Amino acid sequence: MPGLMSGDWKRGTVSGPQRLQLDAWTAPDLSTTAPALDSDPPFGAQIILNGHEYVACQATKRHLTFTKEDNCFTQIADAADLARIADTLSEARTVGRLVQVCERWIYSACLCFALGIQEQERTGFHYAYSVYQVEYSRNLLFHQGGQLDQVFQRIVDRTRARLDVRQVRTLFGARRRPHWHGKRHSAPRFEVVVETLAYDLTVFKIHFGNLTLKAYTKGEHVLRIEATVHNTHELRCGRVVDRFPQIVARLQGMLERFMTTLDCIDVAFISDQTMDQLPLPSRLGKTRVGGVDLNNPRIRTALSAVLALAPSPAGFSTAHFRAKVQSMTGQSDGDYTPRQAAYDLKKLRAKNLITTLGRSRRYELSPPSMRAVTALLVLREHVIRPLLAGVQTPPRTSKPATWTPLDRHYEHLRLAMQPLFQELGIAA
Repeated sequence: MPGLMSGDWKRGTVSGPQRLQLDAWTAPDLSTTAPALDSDPPFGAQIILNGHEYVACQATKRHLTFTKEDNCFTQIADAADLARIADTLSEARTVGRLVQVCERWIYSACLCFALGIQEQERTGFHYAYSVYQVEYSRNLLFHQGGQLDQVFQRIVDRTRARLDVRQVRTLFGARRRPHWHGKRHSAPRFEVVVETLAYDLTVFKIHFGNLTLKAYTKGEHVLRIEATVHNTHELRCGRVVDRFPQIVARLQGMLERFMTTLDCIDVAFISDQTMDQLPLPSRLGKTRVGGVDLNNPRIRTALSAVLALAPSPAGFSTAHFRAKVQSMTGQSDGDYTPRQAAYDLKKLRAKNLITTLGRSRRYELSPPSMRAVTALLVLREHVIRPLLAGVQTPPRTSKPATWTPLDRHYEHLRLAMQPLFQELGIAA
């Protein structure tokens, strides 16, 4: 669980660019430490701490058997003990240890390049630390690499369309961070991206402004799920180092919700009773609202939009929902107004498909609602619609050039449904 901490003179904010990059040290009992110091006053500094190194160090002390490749544990003899060690990083007592390891190097080995020891004592110079960027990850270990690839590719194939993947990037060669000149004035990213790197590494990413959720394979037997906050101000829980346990808890909740969303979208379910109740009118408080009719394209788009927004760490607002609908349909502000968006959300709330977050005006989907919405869309768009279209299509004289397993299932289903339609008297 790597993290980026910053220290400023008597302030807890991030300073300007770093002018002095120092080599990495290994801090006893904590982690690999990589400081960076600004050579100009007030000598702002950034310190990178690697939590995986801390876990490996503590596991070695307790004589736990494991195999670690780079920044990943690939084989673990006792996963429960290793998980308990990792959980200590989010305890309140860890704050003091983080401050200790920062001060161990910042004054004696870093600041002395810019400000002498005597000058430090004379001016009373000191740092106040804050947490700027944190990554929280969870590794899923597989015994067979083929099983890992099958599971991950299935998750990507099924969820990329249901979560509204905006683009698929194939990057050749090393992927480098773009260089920006001047200030960026771009809008926050709200997108889902599947990236396939040149060395056959597929990265499934979801961006929510300064928050990123991603899943990717790490080696042959490890599937890593990761939550990253690029600026802790986005979490609204403070960024001073004393807030580190709260920051980790927020990221843990985001990661678990991300994993739950992937699971619910991958395996969907809906009951017969729900199917019968959805089209009927209902009440939200004292207000009577219409039902949820899947034959209405606007309702289907609304369901697709809330499903695409389901992994949002802090829920979604009416504005986010309206923007998602417009991006999926290409409608303008006049075609889909805020009033229409609010009414569609009210319909979904009346059917308990979405719920409000406390007393706020933000919404979220519960796991049962995710499974139900996914099942509704899959049945309508990938079962009923292709089946009705297939029975009206003349039999193929030859197989197409691309014949996937799903195509074969549709063809077998079309042929098997012909006698049933004839028996029921349905023209096909």
